Amino acid sequence: MIYHWLRSHWHAFILVLKKLRHAPVANLLMAAVIGATLSLPAGLYLLADNIRQAAGDITIEPQISLFLSLNATDGAVKALDQRLKENHGIKDFNFVSKETAWQEMQRNSTVADTGLEKNPLPDAFVIHPKDTEPQAVDKLQKELSELPNVEHTLLDAEWVKRLYVLLQMSTKAVVILTSLLGFALVAIVGNTIRLQILTQREEIEVSRLIGATDRYIRRPFLHAGLLHGFAGGLMAWLFVYIALYIFNASVQDLALLYSADFLLHMLGGQASLILLGGAAGLGWLGALLAVNRSLAELKAVAKR
Repeated sequence: MIYHWLRSHWHAFILVLKKLRHAPVANLLMAAVIGATLSLPAGLYLLADNIRQAAGDITIEPQISLFLSLNATDGAVKALDQRLKENHGIKDFNFVSKETAWQEMQRNSTVADTGLEKNPLPDAFVIHPKDTEPQAVDKLQKELSELPNVEHTLLDAEWVKRLYVLLQMSTKAVVILTSLLGFALVAIVGNTIRLQILTQREEIEVSRLIGATDRYIRRPFLHAGLLHGFAGGLMAWLFVYIALYIFNASVQDLALLYSADFLLHMLGGQASLILLGGAAGLGWLGALLAVNRSLAELKAVAKR
């Protein structure tokens, strides 16, 4: 049963390949159109992924600094330490005493030149949130600012929040753009398959007269849609690679001006497989919708 199924699909696949060979220019243009459509979301994803990789070497974990009031007693510090241990929104924290901070301050030659003789610094806690999403961090900061003996709270790395929001926006943009252009790809492949069905209408009608099932008739058109989508995915990958190669020349020159070594990286293996597989799947879906609709129309005409 499985052998017969595989054999029938293999014969349909070979038949489609032979037909595609008769119109190489038209099929190449078809693949180029699909590739240009898919290269837009693929390029946007690649840009966001390179930004994410560039920020990967930087410590982007936000931290909240709690500065205690100057008259906070040791008992108050211990009580606050216990409250922080019981807070489930805190990943970890450490205590920086006013004496330790004063010693670090005195080691700084710039600060030492100010002539300060008395320690003006308070005790502090440096806290790392468990949930690093901006809304969760803001909520935790507000909660900690209301604790007893807390004079001031400071959220370090505000730029992390902005970077996080930008990356989230780029991810949503990729999803929206991919969805919209995915519908366009389905429509492109569907129209192409419908034209093929119209040109083979008499052949399909004869096949039905001799007992061919809809599944048998549908099979080669589904393989054609799959191949059109896969070829379009390959073209999209090639377009993105060429664009990346052109941009990298300028990016490298810009990086040298800042004494840095940075190049844009191409899509990884997993992302490339998703691009090719997704394009093939959308091509198959477009062919399925087109062939089902066309066969239903042919049946309706035959009954009249």
